[in-house]
Amino acid sequence: MNKLSILGIPHDDNSSFMKGPAEAPPLIRRELFCDAYSMWTETGVDLGAPDRLVDHGDIQFDGHGDPWDLIERDVGRALEPGDPLICLGGDHAITHPIMRAVRRRYPRLCILHIDAHSDTYHAYQGNPRSHASPFARIMEDGLADRLIQVGLRTINDHQREQFRRFGIEVIEAGRCSADLRLDISTPVYVSLDIDALDPACAPGVSHREPGGLTTRQVISLIHSIDQPIVAADIVEYNPRCDFSNMTAVVAAKLLKEIGGMMLKTTAR
Repeated sequence: MNKLSILGIPHDDNSSFMKGPAEAPPLIRRELFCDAYSMWTETGVDLGAPDRLVDHGDIQFDGHGDPWDLIERDVGRALEPGDPLICLGGDHAITHPIMRAVRRRYPRLCILHIDAHSDTYHAYQGNPRSHASPFARIMEDGLADRLIQVGLRTINDHQREQFRRFGIEVIEAGRCSADLRLDISTPVYVSLDIDALDPACAPGVSHREPGGLTTRQVISLIHSIDQPIVAADIVEYNPRCDFSNMTAVVAAKLLKEIGGMMLKTTAR
């Protein structure tokens, strides 16, 4: 039986506006395993089957050493058995050290980045590790062959310059049709910022940006991927901004659908 790994990365030191995403991993897990919901995915995968899910727990940040090195190390360990991995953030800054570990295993890789923001600032508020900058670092370090960003709706001139510099492909939220399909020919890493969704669907984020994607649009996009999804992250859920755990439920649902597609695409 194919297995799916999850790893919590409760780190939000590089959030620019407010803290809170570090508190997200256990709350997403609570909704994932809640008896109120089924563990079956819409694609027919039972994530509740015995030994199907391998939970590596949360990385413990004790203030010693570089957290980037710790994330890279623990993600690398979680990937060692060869199972697809979903990391639960945390803010979006953590995607950079995650990708340092993922890239070692996958020399050909496309990142599908679903977000309201491009996160390509050279250094936001003087911080090159800001959660607004991880994809600048990722592309500078050659950690992906291709970067496709979907759902953006806050683009400025600096970011457009970065798009040209790194050859980033952008599909803004206003161009996300119901039948959006992407032509991808390599293994895929999915980086899902919960604020890609409209605040009506997912209010529990630090940077609400109206005009976003629906939960169904994101699920449909994930279901359309026809290459192996080898790893992913779900980031920027902020429980301090949520209502009735609404966004945690959405995050858990998207985790299930990404996980189901991982098991289907990597089993080929």
